[in-house]
Amino acid sequence: MNPPSLPSHRQALDETCQYVKGVGPARHELLQKLGIQTIRDLLYFFPRAYEDLSDQRAVRDLTEDGTIQTVVGEIVEMDGRTTRSGKSVLSVVIHDGQDILEGVWFNQTFILRQLEYGMKVAFSGKPAWRSEHWQMNKPRVRPVNEEMIREQRQLLPVYPLTAGLHAEAMRKIQKNVVTEHAAQCEEVLPQALRERFDLIGLEQALVQMHLPKLQRDVDQARRRLVFEEFLILQLALAIKGRDQQITLTAPALVVTEAIDERIRRLFPFALTRDQNRAIRDICRDLARDRPMKRLLQADVGAGKTAVAVYAMLLSVACKHQAVLMAPTEVLARQHWRTMNQYLAQSRVRRSLLTGSLSPKERRITLGEIRSGNVDLVVGTQALIQNDVEFSRLGLVVIDEQHRFGVLQRAQVKQLGASPHYLVMTATPIPRTIALTVFSDLDISVIKELPPGRQPVVTRWLNPDRRPKLLSHLAKELRQGRQLYHVCPLIEGAEEQDQRAAEKVFEELKQGPLAEFRIGLLHGRLDDAVKDDVMKRFHQHELDVLVTTTVVEVGVDVPNATLMVIEQAERFGLSQLHQLRGRISRGAIAGECYLFSMSDSDETKQRLKLFVKTTDGFELAEMDLKLRGMGEFFGTRQHGLSELRIGNPLRDAELLSLTQQVARQIVQDDPALRLPEHQALRRELLRKYGRTLDLVEIA
Repeated sequence: MNPPSLPSHRQALDETCQYVKGVGPARHELLQKLGIQTIRDLLYFFPRAYEDLSDQRAVRDLTEDGTIQTVVGEIVEMDGRTTRSGKSVLSVVIHDGQDILEGVWFNQTFILRQLEYGMKVAFSGKPAWRSEHWQMNKPRVRPVNEEMIREQRQLLPVYPLTAGLHAEAMRKIQKNVVTEHAAQCEEVLPQALRERFDLIGLEQALVQMHLPKLQRDVDQARRRLVFEEFLILQLALAIKGRDQQITLTAPALVVTEAIDERIRRLFPFALTRDQNRAIRDICRDLARDRPMKRLLQADVGAGKTAVAVYAMLLSVACKHQAVLMAPTEVLARQHWRTMNQYLAQSRVRRSLLTGSLSPKERRITLGEIRSGNVDLVVGTQALIQNDVEFSRLGLVVIDEQHRFGVLQRAQVKQLGASPHYLVMTATPIPRTIALTVFSDLDISVIKELPPGRQPVVTRWLNPDRRPKLLSHLAKELRQGRQLYHVCPLIEGAEEQDQRAAEKVFEELKQGPLAEFRIGLLHGRLDDAVKDDVMKRFHQHELDVLVTTTVVEVGVDVPNATLMVIEQAERFGLSQLHQLRGRISRGAIAGECYLFSMSDSDETKQRLKLFVKTTDGFELAEMDLKLRGMGEFFGTRQHGLSELRIGNPLRDAELLSLTQQVARQIVQDDPALRLPEHQALRRELLRKYGRTLDLVEIA
């Protein structure tokens, strides 16, 4: 779908930013490393912080409290020298009328060309007391005269940078692009909406974000831009959801007492209260003739797969096919084994469809699916190829849905005409993210663990405890237990603190665990090799598996109750929680040991929390606060990847507000055809027309 046509000056925003004053070919290459291609990208590349230069003091009032302070004075001394190591040191001393302040720079002699004796300047930085006088390391220097005092901004924007692109150059580029192009941006929000919620205009917001004078300028601008960003996303989701509810029909899959009893007999255990609650939600949705769109999120080990199997068997009992799609072949085969265990005494016809099938095997399997001779299919992305056709598809289950990405999620529509959808994740999702990414889905949550599930003992150890730990692990391995040894990297690096999987593999083979059978698993291995390694570990042909996060989700080896995680600081809390969940699958309590090469305060805070709690939802909230949206998922999401300024955690109130506003707008004007909504419609199509296939308003 092509974006709507725009006036020429609007189209100019999507042209290369190379010709913006101050950019040029070389800097354009640097900007591309920051994801900046066009003039629009540059305008919407916002500061990550602001330096407050308003705290102006006399030298005698300076303090060592870590804040940025500003002193105005006259240059009375300038000196440049070279150290024995070859570094150049520049010293500039200013006098404020009573006391002196020294500014010091290393390898920045160019500053001398900008200064001269007697010049009045402002030094801004964090002062420190050195040898009976105040000193600032690399202070920001600004000439001071009457004209500059009138124009002086008290907040200095701080942008993300890349090697070769300096802060001052970036600020000049942004000032130029705002001056030249901010007025070309189309005002998206209707005037009535801006007045109702006290929002400034778009041009003013862009100017105040990049060229603020006061903090209230930034706050006012940010609120306006976040509101617009969230509103566009929520409109896209609301329109898509409304269209599907109105136009699409799905088969009504109704559970009866007989069907319920027949399904439950297949499980070798009683379902938990949370599982039964989720099943009731799903059965209520499936009984309707509108497609179910439900997100099933469960804490690690809480049993979401059993709930999905129940839903799939209900579809089969109602004479419709069901499919479960996993993001990797390893996980698809895990589901396949679980399904076969549950259905060992069942007549349900089932097939596994993955990319590793031979052409002949794939052709036969596709024919069985097309003819309706298969009731239940487990597979990978091989299921969304054009040659896959179902006879009577009733339910699609997507596991770890956030790993597929939106375009792949949209492709699932090819599987059949309006089936029901159940998307699952074992990554607990904070409510703020759920409102953004999954606002078009109903949500069921499973927190309660099955009875008999043993807790995992988690310990964070100093590296000097490694020999003692390995001795303990060897003792446990001799008792028949198995060990995951998890590393964050695949290949070694020059830094000594990077313990890559291949390096650890060799160390363990030749060292303290040499008597045991050790395997290696990482993402760069061929799928067939990965499957073979995982199969051997599952069948206890291997005692130790040195692995990267390939093993993070879904792999179930009940006998593997030991885990070592190297460089734990490199993982998010949710990722660590997923890894730990691999050793809580059996009747023996698991043991998880962490090593960290970092002693930063943030690392300490995160790892202490991880050791203390096994609540995945609490860890997910903390992960979001500490690492942000992109790091939380570890992948670019639709909506999330488009958010340039909004933060669903920080801006939860605006997120909820824009969701309500979007739903009201769509209720009153479903296709955004009213004159006051035309600009909204154009922006909506520009941002999400392709990813969400918004044919409803095109």
